[in-house]
Amino acid sequence: MSSAVARVPTGPRGGLVLGSLRAFRDDPLRFLVETARDHRPAARFQLGRIDARLFSQPSGIKRILQDNNENYGRQTRSHAALRATLGNGLITSDGDFWRRQRRISQPAFHKQRIAGFGGAMTTAAEQLIDRWRPLAARGEALDIFPELLGLTLKILGRSLFSLELGGAAAAVGEGLDVVLHHTMETINSILPVPEALPTPANRRFKAAIRALDAVVLDLIQKRRQSPGGNDLLSMLVESRDAESGEGMTDRQLRDEVMTLMLAGHETTSVTLSWAFTFLSRHPAVRRTLEEELAAVLGGRAAGLEDLPRLRYTRMVLEETMRLLPPAWVVTRSAVADDEVDGFFVPAGSLVIVSPYVTHRDPALWPNPEGFDPQRFESTEQPRYAYFPFGGGPHLCIGAGFAMMEAQIVLATVAQHLRLDLLPGHPVEVEPLVTLRPRHGIRMTLHPRS
Repeated sequence: MSSAVARVPTGPRGGLVLGSLRAFRDDPLRFLVETARDHRPAARFQLGRIDARLFSQPSGIKRILQDNNENYGRQTRSHAALRATLGNGLITSDGDFWRRQRRISQPAFHKQRIAGFGGAMTTAAEQLIDRWRPLAARGEALDIFPELLGLTLKILGRSLFSLELGGAAAAVGEGLDVVLHHTMETINSILPVPEALPTPANRRFKAAIRALDAVVLDLIQKRRQSPGGNDLLSMLVESRDAESGEGMTDRQLRDEVMTLMLAGHETTSVTLSWAFTFLSRHPAVRRTLEEELAAVLGGRAAGLEDLPRLRYTRMVLEETMRLLPPAWVVTRSAVADDEVDGFFVPAGSLVIVSPYVTHRDPALWPNPEGFDPQRFESTEQPRYAYFPFGGGPHLCIGAGFAMMEAQIVLATVAQHLRLDLLPGHPVEVEPLVTLRPRHGIRMTLHPRS
């Protein structure tokens, strides 16, 4: 690396002691977008004692996530906070351990294997419609976000465990909600409270972890006793490392299952919630979607075989994730000095890339704040102009599963029901681990057929 000629990025000055930490905590989305706009392609700022650098251009993102990814580890505050919940799962682990876990897990997410879960996704979506039809007949309103959280949790239960979570679903849903808020409070706090202190927040967090562990460890034990299933947990239990021949311990399985529950349950429901929001706000887009659904499906439920022809449906989801990517920020820690886009990155510095920021760059996306699914007819963008599932070796292992699920659910629901935003209800993005709707999304339901 030619550090002698590499520049030091400029950036917001911030306060004398905390730097830009307060601005980042108060509104991280606005802070990152404005910082990238004013200091592209790289910005430097302080988050308390942390020396941070934001890279917003595809070339720099490619360097960090792909070309020199070994230099950018996960020893960051955000990953430490996630590790308290997820342990050493694929989202939080690194190095040789991560590579081993990825090798063992990868076969379970082969395209042909996840195709077998399409039927469960369709059935769950149809059951949701059946439950919503009486409300639609009366033109009633409801908050679709918890409804879609329940739907994705049901699909996850069938795909991951081959069972209905039943009474455990409430405990899982409540537990995940607690750990998500606790994780973000830990990440954003100026002086994080040690987990050992018995504060009310820490007690709630530990109780949520115990509840989640009770469900997950019980299911792992049952699968150990009755192997041979076709669900994801069975595949993970039976998988072996191609190099060592070893499988996962119960603890490793717990961490991977917990990771799948958080990532697979949360991100898809968030994306679907925002997709229905955008469709309500953009009637022309919704009409185009409905025309495609009528032509391809003709009133029947969407199945796996229909997905290649539901191209506009997929573009609606792609555009939703451009504007509101569930995993909105990626943090890394520089292991050694490096040069990115001509700028010096010292060892130990925090490196940030953000799909939310890059997806809004007017140099990459004309009318970046507009909702225009048609833009995804073209694939002329640089590779890392769009990266809702991350990139490089750490590309989300469940991306194919998530897109299949979202496409099936959106198509099945949208051809039978029209969802309109309830006037007067505030719709606001809350940047937690994912981009949740802060006040939910209340919508009125109307039958289409």
